[in-house]
Formats: sequence, structure tokens, C-alpha cells
Amino acid sequence: MSLRRRLAALGLVAALGLGGAGGCAAWALSGEGPSHAVTVVVPRGATARDVADLLARQGVVRSSLAFQMYARLHSLAGSLQAGEYEMRTGMGVLAALKTVRNGPVLLFEEVTIPEGFTLAQIAARVGKRTHISEADFRRATAEVLSAEAPAIVPAGVKTLEGLLFPKTYRVLVDESAHDLVLAMSRQFEAETQGLDWAAAEQLEVSRYQAVVVASLVEREARVPEDRGKIARVIYNRLSKGMPLQIDATIQYLLPSPKPRLLNSDLEIASPYNTYLHTGLPPTPIASPGLASLSASLAPEAGDWLYYVVSDSTGRHAFTNSYQEFLRLKARYERSSW
Repeated sequence: MSLRRRLAALGLVAALGLGGAGGCAAWALSGEGPSHAVTVVVPRGATARDVADLLARQGVVRSSLAFQMYARLHSLAGSLQAGEYEMRTGMGVLAALKTVRNGPVLLFEEVTIPEGFTLAQIAARVGKRTHISEADFRRATAEVLSAEAPAIVPAGVKTLEGLLFPKTYRVLVDESAHDLVLAMSRQFEAETQGLDWAAAEQLEVSRYQAVVVASLVEREARVPEDRGKIARVIYNRLSKGMPLQIDATIQYLLPSPKPRLLNSDLEIASPYNTYLHTGLPPTPIASPGLASLSASLAPEAGDWLYYVVSDSTGRHAFTNSYQEFLRLKARYERSSW
């Protein structure tokens, strides 16, 4: 054993206690004790200390310190691999270290895409949480759109906005950006195949436009019971030729969201500006979940034309009277909540 390793070994013994040091070190390294299966997920970028603490918390090793020092002693601290492992409590340092050094059978990263994320937000989240870069993900959306676009996409649409289903995805380390985008697109088709798409025709919109409506509902609704009512307001205003005047479409145009829109924001020249243009935006503005998609195809019955936030939970009040809308808006703006 080299001098460096001898010194490190002595350091391990000393760190684990001078009295009966050899026995104490052996106890810390050993794998005795009760054993049952545990799932250990080592996150990407975890240090040897992070891994050691994780294994100690889950009872796989007795001592986080022993794991760390043994890994350093044998120059293994930089060889620990991220991923999901099926391990057992009481394995001990040597067996656990060997397992995490060899790596899981299938190495993957998890990325959760929340409902209401825009395509830009999805790309940024993927770039941050997986080995796939944000730029590669964006390029892959264009590739999938041109070669394998979902059947619901009409001719001329140049984005997969709204058609990458929000959920948690496991991304294998050898998975390409194209593979992931295609999986998200196909997940949308799989998740929505049970919806009553025929209802779109009765609502005088195409299936794609129903997804656009769902994206508006997703971004506007803050409580579940408002979804169907907001969808109905959208359809009522469309049928009357009224501009939708939905703030979420303006926020979609901004580089970052604002807590309160300015009058100048409402004048942005864009087909997505529902204050300047009647009808729906040309594409969805976010990825809707199933609840919002269902609401867009089965809106609640009512004659409402307006809604306004009514309390601190984000719940809305609905009315068909513009004067009542102004009264409610003024009252709620004065409220301290």
C-alpha cells in the first residue's frame, strides 16, 4: 500500500473513533443488520458526499463518513454514477460502493413538465434537468413537426406548442432530443384519444382549435371548478364576434411574465394579441392537461361573457353584464384579501 493510502486508511480509522479504532472502522464498513429492498435514486451531479448521505439515510450503509473516506482512499469518488438503483439496507460500504460505481442497469434522468408550460419553458426545463440541451430540444421539435407531426396539426402550423403532453418523463442517457420530443408528442395522442373530439364540431371549432381553447383555459383557470366556465366564456365571446381579451395571450408574447400588464402591452402587434384581434390565437399558448382539454370540449352551460379574479385563491366571478364586470373588478381591486 502506498504512503498516501496508508495515511488515508489511518485517517479513516481515526475519524471513526480512537478507542477500539479497528473494530469501529470494521463496524462502519460492514453490512450486517436487517436487510430489505430499497430504491435509491442518485441525482445527476451528486458528489461522493451527497451519495454517501443518501445511502446512510436509507440504511444502505451505516456511516456516510466511512463511505466517503473509503471512496477517496481507493480513488473512486469521481466514478459514482447517477441513476436509479435497487439496493438493500445493510449492504455495507464495499457492496454499495461497487454498485454505484458500476452504474444502474438503465441510467435515466427524470424531467417533469407541468401543465401550462409553454414550449420555451419545456425546452428550458429539459435543458436543465437532462443531458439534452435546450437548443437540441428546440431543433428536434422542428424535425418532429416536419416529419412526424400529430394528425391534429393543420397545414401551415409551424410549432408543436400545446401538443407535448405535460407529465413526468424518464429520459435514458442515450436518448436523443428527437426521441424525447416524439415521445411527448405521442403521449399527447395517447392521453387524448378517449376525449370526445366530435364535440369540437358542435362548438364550431376544429380539433386543433379546441386545443387552443384548452391552452387558454389552462393558463387562465386557477381552481378546477373555473375551467368549464372559462371555456364557456371563450365560446360565447367567439360566437358574438367579441375579442377574447385574455391576458394570458399577452403574457405569451412577453420575454418574461409580468404581475400586471401595462396598457402598452395590450397594443403589441401580434395575431396572439386577443385585445386587438377577434377569434382565437393561431396556435395554443401552452400545454394543456386533460382537465382543461375536457373543459374545452364540454364547457359548462351559461351565458357569461366576462370573468374577474374574486379572491386570493385565484377563483373567478362570472357575469354576462359589462357593468357588473366593472363593479366586480373595482370591488376586488380594492380588496386586501
